[in-house]
Amino acid sequence: MSKPRVALFVTCLVDLYRPTVGFAAIRLLESAGCQVEVPRAQTCCGQPAYNSGDRATAREIARGVVDAFRNYDHVVVPSGSCGGMISHHYPALFDDDPEYRGRAEALAAKTHELVSFLTDVMGVTSVEAAHAGVVTYHDSCSGLRELGVKAQPRALLATVRGLTLKEMADPEICCGFGGTFCVKYPEISTRMVTDKAHDIQATGAETLLAGDMGCLLNMAGRLKREGAAMRVRHVAEVLAGMDAETPGIGDTGPRGTA
Repeated sequence: MSKPRVALFVTCLVDLYRPTVGFAAIRLLESAGCQVEVPRAQTCCGQPAYNSGDRATAREIARGVVDAFRNYDHVVVPSGSCGGMISHHYPALFDDDPEYRGRAEALAAKTHELVSFLTDVMGVTSVEAAHAGVVTYHDSCSGLRELGVKAQPRALLATVRGLTLKEMADPEICCGFGGTFCVKYPEISTRMVTDKAHDIQATGAETLLAGDMGCLLNMAGRLKREGAAMRVRHVAEVLAGMDAETPGIGDTGPRGTA
């Protein structure tokens, strides 16, 4: 049986701030039996423009993404936010363009968030990784509410040797990032992420995990300002066994030390 040809949509924040997430995604996908490619023509998914009401710019960006990813079996995104943009919002951008509406619908149907793709499409039930310590997991809004990502990361984390998951009181509450929301409403966003930081710290966990870089950067920044000694990582890094190879988000040394 031939390997499925999978395109990795890297996302802007992974590319600019945390390339190790992309490498972790490739490791996981290849371990699951995929042939992975990273199309060089990819750009931003257009979500910032879309959320700001600039549908014309979002549409042009989306057209480029549709063209760059149309010839793959699957498109996988290490982000519920960008994955949700492509799979839920792209088709409507082309309501007056039947050709691209069809192409956008085809792309939407084969676009998946990374961890849900591993479990729900490729049938992955366990990973060969180890992590000694207690972690807690934040459910990012788009991944949870648009893509149904909830049980999948927890199922794979349960197979990581040495890892203990301790849930927050409210793991599904928004961290306050919300794409452009944090720019438009900074006071509300700051209050939301402060409450989230307190919920995270109350678990006593040593590491915070999530599946969206926007949320992770937002929470890591707040935790650092609160003086919390906690590592922050994308869940893919732990599932791929790469957490010992790179510092936590916002840290500069190995294993989160300065």
